[in-house]
Amino acid sequence: MHFTPMLYISLYFLALSFKDVICFFDPVSLTVGVGVGLGALTGFGVLKDQTYCRLTECCNERSIPGDVYKLKVMIQKRLFGQHIVKQQLISALEAHFNPRSSSRKPLVMSFHGTPGTGKNFVADMIAEALYEKGIKSRFVHKYTGRLDFPLQKIVGSYNERIYNDVVTGITDCPRSLFIFDEVDKMPAGVFESLASLVDYNALPNKLDGSKAIFIFLSNLAGVQISDQLAKMLKNGELRENIKLSSFERILQKASYNLEGGFKKAGLIEQHVIDHFIPFLPLEKQHVHQCISAEFNKWDRRPQEQVIEDMLKKVITYDREHGLFSTAGCKTIEKKVATEVWIEKRLT
Repeated sequence: MHFTPMLYISLYFLALSFKDVICFFDPVSLTVGVGVGLGALTGFGVLKDQTYCRLTECCNERSIPGDVYKLKVMIQKRLFGQHIVKQQLISALEAHFNPRSSSRKPLVMSFHGTPGTGKNFVADMIAEALYEKGIKSRFVHKYTGRLDFPLQKIVGSYNERIYNDVVTGITDCPRSLFIFDEVDKMPAGVFESLASLVDYNALPNKLDGSKAIFIFLSNLAGVQISDQLAKMLKNGELRENIKLSSFERILQKASYNLEGGFKKAGLIEQHVIDHFIPFLPLEKQHVHQCISAEFNKWDRRPQEQVIEDMLKKVITYDREHGLFSTAGCKTIEKKVATEVWIEKRLT
């Protein structure tokens, strides 16, 4: 059938009228015996896809393409110095979106590292690749420690909020994404209600949470990651050859014992977190790559001296090892933008 603009509008309001029926009835579970033909309900589904879901976000493949290959390309072009992240993250997401997956629990990942190593950057790229509307999707739920969960004395209320938000979110769309930033700034005990929810078949009302994704972002264990990496580099190991196994136990132990939202957390005790992923501290060469990439976004190819001059302004090396940039690439975007506008004013 060919749909004209006016027909779209008319069918949209018709589909809107039947939205609740379309969203909550499963044609496979119904029979003609209850007065509704399977063909009719299937027709409603097609009608919804062609009208309502063309004009608003729905929990379907159009709104949630789950494009892991797109994410792989984005990370390859825009993330530097994080070979472990590239290897583990893409494999984890490919397995999660595999239609043959038999997992009974959601995908749960915890990102750790010092500021400026790319944790938030990668989390936003995940949302951008998996959801048509990216981080603005109503199926992407993002929380920030200091803003959403700042006080220890009302941790019980935070637990209730997280429980209700997760149940509501997964009810709305099983392919929901939950991002918790600044876990190290959250009070201990904040995730206790979540531990049971994301465990095997623990959601209420027979909800299926196996398609959801939970990502935790934290500066926890950043110092331990730096110490371990420095030790290995000084022993002659090549950075690109270092494996995840050199960090996993360190991350798990530090998360459980250090102050923050993971301290003595059931999420760790119950082994609910599938992947502890380290974001390695950045060296000078990686910050150089960040600067070049930012200039490329402005269609600029500066001379090497311009980049070297900027490196001198933005890099402060860690006192302990003298190898790693303390801020990583955190301020590069604004620094390059300022440099470009100065150049424009002078031309």
